[in-house]
Amino acid sequence: MSLADDIALAHRLAEAAGAAIRPYFRGEIGLETKGDASPVTLADRAAEEAMRRILTAEASRDGIIGEEFGTEREGASRQWVLDPIDGTTSFVAGRPIFGTLIALLEGGFPVLGVIDQPILGERWVGAMGQPTTFNGREVRTRPCRELSDAILGTTSPGAFSDHAAEHFMALAAKCAHRRMVWGGDCYNYGLVASGHVDIVCEDSLKLHDFAALVPVVEGAGGTMADWHGEPLHIDSEGHVIALGDPARLEDVVEALACNH
Repeated sequence: MSLADDIALAHRLAEAAGAAIRPYFRGEIGLETKGDASPVTLADRAAEEAMRRILTAEASRDGIIGEEFGTEREGASRQWVLDPIDGTTSFVAGRPIFGTLIALLEGGFPVLGVIDQPILGERWVGAMGQPTTFNGREVRTRPCRELSDAILGTTSPGAFSDHAAEHFMALAAKCAHRRMVWGGDCYNYGLVASGHVDIVCEDSLKLHDFAALVPVVEGAGGTMADWHGEPLHIDSEGHVIALGDPARLEDVVEALACNH
């Protein structure tokens, strides 16, 4: 398949997921708690099932790594990574800042990513070698001269381990104190790509949480890395930073103090 074909397929996956999710939003969601204490709803499962049906029909040789239903064709050189609802807690609370995440990995590295917010009708698409788009229009990250000017976002302080929280607070102390953004999950990364947020820093993300974000942020001129400044890939541990201005990467890594 060509990149254009892959992008078209990713759009179809997002449309199918959104159609499965919308009937449940602010309705009867069938909330359950999974073994890892994270929430799951009927919408999560319906959306992933809808995407898997399309991939089985249209990309049967590709692998699938999904949050709710596991891995198929694990050894495939191309793997679709699906998170039907990233930010299930926001979904449960009726807040339209969750998103469906769709990524394509080749050789273990993300080459295509989609962040889709099906309630607001907002979609970021990033692909290797192409500019990121938001609802079909190109978007760019913004420059950030120094950390003290930076808007820093993260989903929840409770998502950090005690040790990781110390590193995060060291970074937060160097950023614009009165302009921190709490909550948002994948939506924050779309805001980085569109030039509204400067830095996102998170801990303990899984592959399905971050794979789609990398092409979106980097295609808009930003960068994503682990807390040591290394590129993200299928075996990354989940300590993630996103920056609108790549020139601040060394500053962020130094502030996190993970290399000391």
